Amino acid sequence: MSTLKVGVVGAGWAGQQHLKGYAALKGVEIAALAAMETEQVELLQAEYGIPATFQRWEDMLDAVELDAISIATPTFLHAPVSIAALQRGIHVLTEKPIAANLEDARAMVEAARASGRVLQVVFNHRLRGDIAELGRIIASGELGTPYVAKAGWSRRAGIPGSGWFAKKELSGGGPLLDLGVHVIDYALHLLGEPDVATVSASTYDQLGTKAMEGFDVEDIAIAFVRLKNGVTLTLETSWDSFSRHENVYWMTVYGTEGGAELRVVDYVTSEFTVFRNEDGVVADYDATPGDNGGHDQVVAEFVAAVRAGEPEWEKHDGSLGLRRAELIDACYRSAESGHEVTVG
Repeated sequence: MSTLKVGVVGAGWAGQQHLKGYAALKGVEIAALAAMETEQVELLQAEYGIPATFQRWEDMLDAVELDAISIATPTFLHAPVSIAALQRGIHVLTEKPIAANLEDARAMVEAARASGRVLQVVFNHRLRGDIAELGRIIASGELGTPYVAKAGWSRRAGIPGSGWFAKKELSGGGPLLDLGVHVIDYALHLLGEPDVATVSASTYDQLGTKAMEGFDVEDIAIAFVRLKNGVTLTLETSWDSFSRHENVYWMTVYGTEGGAELRVVDYVTSEFTVFRNEDGVVADYDATPGDNGGHDQVVAEFVAAVRAGEPEWEKHDGSLGLRRAELIDACYRSAESGHEVTVG
């Protein structure tokens, strides 16, 4: 297959992960980089031998013939960059969440379907070795049939330093959208992608408004989610809370034959226990995580989907990211109304 020419929009941490992922793949050329940070762009251009750089993503799309792009920008730009690229026949890999609001997310999926090109959203946490191992344990039937799950991501004092995160116009929301999209993704992924029936949620901004001027999103969100298969899922996400750990995310599963609890503190697995009885005797054990995936694997899977050819492209139209956006939108609507809402 001919060389795949890719461009990257964004030179921050996420953009750098995409560049590293592409550089590790054979038959992929990083043909262009677009970002406003001139000094950072020059450093990355030298590091990766990028032939063309731009401040404006529009100029990059006009000037360089690309097969695919990665979007690692503030959330409000995901939709306009994605749609413009898809309309040019360019495959798109965008950072999470898919968009700042549900309307933009739907427009992106519609553009992918109209163009017949790949649209994928970065969900790298499901590729962690501990999350993947929990998925294997659930899929093996060792826990029986799961019926209750609890998942979340909490920070003690972790409002992102980039100011755009805390402004709804630019980000679309607070930790529910920023961290919660990862939690929702790995929880539903591990539970077998069940459809969501209803959600009841509350959001608060008690600490964020004190910590940062212009803060107009939530700093904590709590949700009770009913799944159509009868499973109950509770979600919790926060940027700022008086809690034990600086940074922790978790998932607990109760099944008919056993349970499991995974807790990850500062990105290091601190607790991963399976709870079971065998012949009436407690048979709990500590599970062993596998190797971590990450952005490198996400990028490699995106490239593989592009290279798979047209019959496969329609399977990667951004629908997964849209389903996550629909649940998050329902959470915000529930929190605003004070009532349970139906999803979909």
